[in-house]
Formats: sequence, structure tokens, C-alpha cells
Amino acid sequence: MNPVEVVGKKVAKTVFDLQTPVSTTDTSKVEDVKLQDPQGLELVRHTCAHVLAQAVQELFPGTQVTIGPVIDDGFYYDFFREKPFTIEDFTAIEKRMKEIVESDVPLVREMWPIDKAVEFFHKKGEDFKVELIQDLVKAQGITEVSIYKQGPWLDLCRGPHVPSTKYIGAFKLTSVAGAYWRGDEKNPMLSRIYGTAFLSQDDLDDHLMLIEEAKKRDHRKLGVELDLFSLHADAPASPFFHPNGAIVYGEIQKVLTELNNKYGYEPVITPLIMSDEMWKKSGHYDNYRENMYFTHVDERSFAVKPMNCPGHCLIYKNTRHSYRELPIRMCEFGRVHRHERSGVVQGLFRVRSFVQDDAHVFCTEDQIESEILKILEMIDTFYSLFGFEYRVELSTRPDKYIGTLEVWNKAEKTLADALAKVGREYQLNPGDGAFYGPKIDFHLKDSLGRSFQCGTIQLDFSMPARFDLEYNGSDNTTHTPVMIHRAISGSLERFLGILIEHFGGRFPLWLAPKQVGIFSVTEAANPYAHEVFDELKKAGYRCFIDDSSDKLSAKIKKYQSMKVPYSLILGTKEANDKKLSLRLSNGEQLSGMTLQDFTARLQSEGRPSL
Repeated sequence: MNPVEVVGKKVAKTVFDLQTPVSTTDTSKVEDVKLQDPQGLELVRHTCAHVLAQAVQELFPGTQVTIGPVIDDGFYYDFFREKPFTIEDFTAIEKRMKEIVESDVPLVREMWPIDKAVEFFHKKGEDFKVELIQDLVKAQGITEVSIYKQGPWLDLCRGPHVPSTKYIGAFKLTSVAGAYWRGDEKNPMLSRIYGTAFLSQDDLDDHLMLIEEAKKRDHRKLGVELDLFSLHADAPASPFFHPNGAIVYGEIQKVLTELNNKYGYEPVITPLIMSDEMWKKSGHYDNYRENMYFTHVDERSFAVKPMNCPGHCLIYKNTRHSYRELPIRMCEFGRVHRHERSGVVQGLFRVRSFVQDDAHVFCTEDQIESEILKILEMIDTFYSLFGFEYRVELSTRPDKYIGTLEVWNKAEKTLADALAKVGREYQLNPGDGAFYGPKIDFHLKDSLGRSFQCGTIQLDFSMPARFDLEYNGSDNTTHTPVMIHRAISGSLERFLGILIEHFGGRFPLWLAPKQVGIFSVTEAANPYAHEVFDELKKAGYRCFIDDSSDKLSAKIKKYQSMKVPYSLILGTKEANDKKLSLRLSNGEQLSGMTLQDFTARLQSEGRPSL
């Protein structure tokens, strides 16, 4: 297999396979997609999803196929079957997939009239495919659909694909889960089989090792082991933070508070519940209602806030402002509630109740660039503190938006110019802006190379006007301020989940909920153990003492599982010599250290200054 072989074409951001006509008159804008390119690997994975579907339908007659998209690091395919699939089915499925791949089956694209496609899939008993076609006709008014044939098997698909199954170098089915059709709990439950594919077996093996490491670092598993948080059916998808978790949560919040103070943000607090009228004015009621919670009080309808921005608008509006006061920067650790479907919630990564490190800047148009540059500094400082690399996306106007095209174009250009000024490369993400404005999103790369979207900067020319916000300008006339929405960590809950997995639960000293464990080996050493404990507590360190009669090996095993950075082992010799024996969380041992030297070591591992 030649990695530089051309397997597709690209025009702007859209990839086409070699069978699909490319509609452009400017051939200079058409780029080759080679097998080794990221887009080439996506084509391989999309075709592998089709190979999976063919194998499943051949081995399990009567199974209906639904959709099978490419996702980060792989693909999945959803199937409808009375008996859900299990991992035990994978051996037979993978064997048949391998046979299809080795047979070098070409993929052939055909365009079918709607009537022909509906009739074919209806006769075949593929009710989900019929529904998809009918929805496409309603939404887009199409008269034909694309079909991809793979030997005797075929599927409704818009593509793109590699020319043949031989381009799939190595693949693996990784997991199976339940998923509602179209994510709606009222619809049938499907079996979702996940898999991945690479150009070589070596690449696949490296990826599988990464998956195993990720399982060990799963924040839901470590959250229990380290006693950080728990989830309960009485408050679905709303985490309860235990003392250990609350300490780490609080340390993150301290950093953000210090940054806010350094850059001139003033804290505010807004109510959790506000009237429907206000959410209609902000635009959330029309554009975000399905994700909101509502209640009635005194014959009025109220909503639990999903965002903090309208409350900050009300605070701004409460006082008359002059241009001399701008920019006005408000920050809030605001708890919000969003109705996420039960099928998509996941540990701390996707919850229904969470705190945003939210902030809003009200400024003049002339101040936009300088404010965005300061926010970029804040975000870089924050992520660097935790050792994160990150990439940037600029998301532009979505299909559903408020405001004028002129305003949107101006806002998008302003964000792009700010990124250019600091020399920050970015990817364009067309159509993924917020309904009220374009945004810059920040994607963290953790220690396993995985990407997580966290911080955001959103430029908003619409909401201030909707709330009739004003300031008196230097020309002694009223003007509407510009509003910048800003979050650095995004959600504290999500950021904590990322940190747990990034560090594998072994937090740096300044973040660790318990920093030092003190273990007395003999009763005679207990007074010295308490003396050390008192000194470390006085110095501000989070430490604990275990002078129980348990065996030392049991104590060490217990607290190593808690990933305490330092364990002090104190026996008769240490007590007599006034020295310390240290055991680090990685198993390294040091002996003969004085308490003064140990305290100096702890100080050197403190949180770096901002």
C-alpha cells in the first residue's frame, strides 16, 4: 500500500472521493488527498465502517443498519437488532471483516432516484434507511441519493470512501454500547459498535496501548478510588464532590480568581432562576429552550439559568455608564443547569449541573482587540500552569443566528485579526459559532494526546442591543457596548475530569488533596510523628497521620493507591535522629532528610506564580 497514493480530492474544507464529481470551475482550488493525510485516514475509517456493516448483516440476517460515521480516532455503526450485540460477537465479525478487506472489494458509487431507493430499502426491511431518505427529501428537496456498492452489499451513504477495501491496513473493534435512534429516548434502542482503523498494524498497536492507558486513567474510576466525587440517581448527571475533590476543585478556582484579579475583573453573583421574559429577550428561549429547565412561581414562568450572560447584562443596565468607565469586566463562578440527554452524559465530562468560570467584558469597538489580546494571555497562562498544549479554532456564523450579516462579518474579522496579531495559528470551524456571535475555542491536548474543548472567547454585538445596554460616548451621545463572553477552564467540572486523566490521579503537589502522609511504625515514634504533623500543618500543607497498629506494608499500599505525593515512614531510628524517611508516590525512597530540608523541598514544588 502506497501511503502517498491519491485517494480523494479536497475543495476548501470538503473532501470528495475519486468517484464523486467535484463542482468547481477553478481547478487550482482542488487539492489531492493522499492516503497518509489525516483526511485519507478518515476515508479509510469510513470505508471500514461499511465493511463492519456488511459483515454484521451477512453474519446476523435481519439486522438493520442505521448510520456509521467517522469519529475521533475511529468510527462506529449503529444497528437495530432484537438481541443487542456483545463483545463476544466481535471475533466472528472481525474474521468476516478481514475476509472482505483481503478480497480487495471495490466501492462503486451510484446515484438512485428517490422512489427507487425508498422501494429498495423498504423491501429489504430497512425502515431506518427509508426514514433517513424521507427526511433528506423534506429538509433538502433532493430528487436522488448516493448509494455505495461493496460487492453484493450496498448502503445509502453520501461518502466519501477509498476506492477499495484493500486500503484498510489494520482495524479493530473496540467496544459496544446502547444508543437511542437519533439520540431520542422515545426512539428504539440500537447497538453501537465502535472500532478503529489505521494504515499499519504498528499504528493500530500504538493506538490500542493508548486505549488501555486511558482505561486506567478513566476519571470515573479514579474518582471513586481517590474519593474525589460521586454520582447519584437522586441528582442525575450532577456530581457530588467529596472533601478530596472539593480541595482540587478549590485550587483550580483559586488560580482563576487570581487571574481575574490580575486582569481587572470584578466578581458578581447572579440568581439561579430568572423569568422567561428575560430569556426570551436574550434569545435563549428561542434558540436553547430544549436544553433548559423551567418552573412556575406565583403564576409566572421562570427558567433555571443555562448561562450567566443575561444576568450580567442586567447588572450593567442597572447603572448609567460613560465611555470613561469602559471596559467593564465582570466575572462569576456561576452555577448553570442544562438538560443534556441521558445518552450523552458522561462522568464529569458532560453533566447537567456545573460551574463556569464565566466572565463578560462590556467595551467599545475600539477596545475589542486589546481586550481579546489580554484574554488570550490569561488563557495561555492558565493552560501552561498545568502543562497543557492547546490548539485554537475560530467558529463562524451558524445556520441559526441572531443579528445582521454585516455585524457577523465584522465580528468574525475582529477575532481573526486578534489571533493573527499574536501569531496564533488556528483552524476555521465554519458554522459552529454561538447563535449570538462567532467564537474562538481552545482545545487542550492531554498527556495521552487526546483533545478536549475547554476555554472560549465569544464576540457578541447582538445581546447588548437586545437588552438596550448603553454608554455615553465622548461625543455626548449614547452608544451600544460590545459584549465579550469569556471562559478559561470552560466548566470546572469538565476541567477537573480532564486533569484527573491528564495526571492519572497523580496530581502535582500543589493540587493533591492530601500532600503528605505520616506513618508511625512503632508506638515509640508516635510523639515525633505528631510533632512532624503539627509543623507541616502549621506551614500550610495538607497532611494526615496514621499511628494505627496496622502493618506498615498495609499502610503503604493503602496510601499509595490514594496517590499521596509523599509518605513519611517514622520509626524509632527516625524519632531518635529527628530525621525523615520518605517514600514518593512513584515508589522512590529517600532517607535521612531533616524536616527543614523536607519543607524546603515541598516549597520548591509549590504552585508557580502567575
